Amino acid sequence: MSFETTKTEFLQSVSPAVVPIYTGVVESYFGKPWFGYLARTVLTFMFWSSGLAKLFDFDAGLAEMRHFGLVPEILFYFATVITLLLGSILVILDRWMWMAAGALAAFTVLTIPIAHNFWTMEEPMRTMEFHVVMEHITVVGGLFIAIYASAIGKRSRLSMQA
Repeated sequence: MSFETTKTEFLQSVSPAVVPIYTGVVESYFGKPWFGYLARTVLTFMFWSSGLAKLFDFDAGLAEMRHFGLVPEILFYFATVITLLLGSILVILDRWMWMAAGALAAFTVLTIPIAHNFWTMEEPMRTMEFHVVMEHITVVGGLFIAIYASAIGKRSRLSMQA
């Protein structure tokens, strides 16, 4: 049974008055370009806000690199700021999505053994950092969905042009 069949069966089982409202809301709000920009801006918030914080407070950004043992810290500082800001901008604009969201996903996964190595910690920090890792994995999943949605949208636009 496909998703479309399941969706159709669900919509048929709902009151006939609800279906046009549901369809209208989805089409009138969630399918608009502005909603895509909003969704991608929210998805990348943790990246661009961190990049801006590091950019505006150079000393704190370098101190963070030192704290996690990233040497040479100046190289890691610039690589981090560029990855966070450029990756976020490209995701928000839906440009080179596979590369931009992929870079942010890789960055997020790499922070786990560097900054959130819960397996080396004692309680209660172990549990707190474990939950941070679970959130990081969830964000990676959101970035994968963004890559998928971008690819589907581009494929749909190309098929309409043909």
